[in-house]
Amino acid sequence: MRITITIALLCLGSSLFGQSIYSAKYESQADFSVYVVNYESQADLVVYKVDYRSQADGNEGAWYFEEYQSQADKVIYFAKYESQADLKIYFTKYRSAAGWKSAELKHLLY
Repeated sequence: MRITITIALLCLGSSLFGQSIYSAKYESQADFSVYVVNYESQADLVVYKVDYRSQADGNEGAWYFEEYQSQADKVIYFAKYESQADLKIYFTKYRSAAGWKSAELKHLLY
């Protein structure tokens, strides 16, 4: 019983900070590929880069980039062409602007 509760708490804790990202060098290493668009209106997700892992809460576009792949919740690959990407993102300077524009792609980050 205690082991089950401990495992559940560990899983819950890791999902609270579910936007820990690692940028892979090769597409084959990634969970999915992203393309950075020039305008917010073109994006599926508006991303705000945070300074600390604890600030990357939920699935609302606050990303923390990990130095090591083993520490990341998701591994992404930055595609060279929009047609190669699973998700189009736009980096914003404002945390309040971060969030999903296309909710049907949220599953990529769960």
